[in-house]
Amino acid sequence: MTYALLSLVFLVVAGVVAAVGWRRAPRGHLRAVLVTAAALVVLTAVFDTVMIATGLFGYSDAHIWGVRIGLAPIEDFAYPIAGVLLLSGLWNLLAPREPDRAH
Repeated sequence: MTYALLSLVFLVVAGVVAAVGWRRAPRGHLRAVLVTAAALVVLTAVFDTVMIATGLFGYSDAHIWGVRIGLAPIEDFAYPIAGVLLLSGLWNLLAPREPDRAH
């Protein structure tokens, strides 16, 4: 199994939860999700590059696409993105509903 296929499973599950949860999202929610995802992608690029460069772990070239950001394979970025999608979707699904106010 390739890392891309494994990543796809996480992204699909997280995307479904996010799509359902975001229907209940407050205004400005998407902006917060995008800022969070961008921060996590930058942090992943920096720290994964450092960890790979120091030899803490590595990836078999046979299981990755070959596209890298720094030393981190592109597949490695699916996990922080899936985390943002999943957690923001769950946050909205589990948040108490505010009563509708008719004016």
